Amino acid sequence: MLNVQNLNIYYGRKQVIKEATFQIQPGEIVGLIGPNGAGKTTIMKTLLGLTKFTGTITFNHQPITANSHQPLQQVGALIENPAVYPFLSGRENLELYSQDTADMKRLINRLGMDTYIDEPAKAYSIGMKQKLGIALALLNKPKFVILDEPMNGLDIEATILIRQIIHEYAAQGTAFLISSHVLSELQKVMTSVIILNHHEIVMNVPIDQFKNAPVTQYQIKTLDNEAAAKILKANDIFYRRQNQSLFINIADIDQVQTILRHHQMMLRELVPVRKTFEQSIVEVLKEKLVDE
Repeated sequence: MLNVQNLNIYYGRKQVIKEATFQIQPGEIVGLIGPNGAGKTTIMKTLLGLTKFTGTITFNHQPITANSHQPLQQVGALIENPAVYPFLSGRENLELYSQDTADMKRLINRLGMDTYIDEPAKAYSIGMKQKLGIALALLNKPKFVILDEPMNGLDIEATILIRQIIHEYAAQGTAFLISSHVLSELQKVMTSVIILNHHEIVMNVPIDQFKNAPVTQYQIKTLDNEAAAKILKANDIFYRRQNQSLFINIADIDQVQTILRHHQMMLRELVPVRKTFEQSIVEVLKEKLVDE
């Protein structure tokens, strides 16, 4: 659906995106991750034809250029802050862009905006404005949606709702490119991840690659953690206590089981602990920094 090849973007003489290449397929939910200033928003704006660039971008085999319009009729976007007219109601803002009244009404209902949709947008809370911005991005059943920090200002219930809606649209073939600093939320929706650092793509992989992260520790619980901790300490086994569990380095787990069994100490739990998604992302960014 979207094909980006050798994308380079300059602000004056400063290169802000270097040789970015990636593809997005129908129904794919791609997370765009990177530190502040890495170029995430710049890429999103460029995909909308808002900045000059070198390289090629095609959407459904149609080229996108700076100030292009035709290919973007099937693209929805929310970048930075929702672009709404404050003195118009939420409904009037949507009507400016809606081509399907039934679809607009369905979105209002699905996003739970019925009770305030006819109030002036200037009276909206941050979360209400964010929902309106997402509704604008999803109007007219787009084939591709770009969302920059879509969970900003949303409470837990609204965040869950947005996740559900993204999955619903993706199941119907809509592709998403989503940027967020809330990695735990992004991890729950995306099917693949693009990591930007120092203005270039340093990783572009399916999210499943992070689900198969290697085991780093084991979390154990015994019938008597206090006694178990004393036994481990006496045998010079490093452990870390957290809540009701002991955490053991992977290299020591066989020895730990042997020692505890020797002392007739029964294990109640033995759970492998893997790197979190956030830890894996930080490692990728650090590796790139060391390489440079």
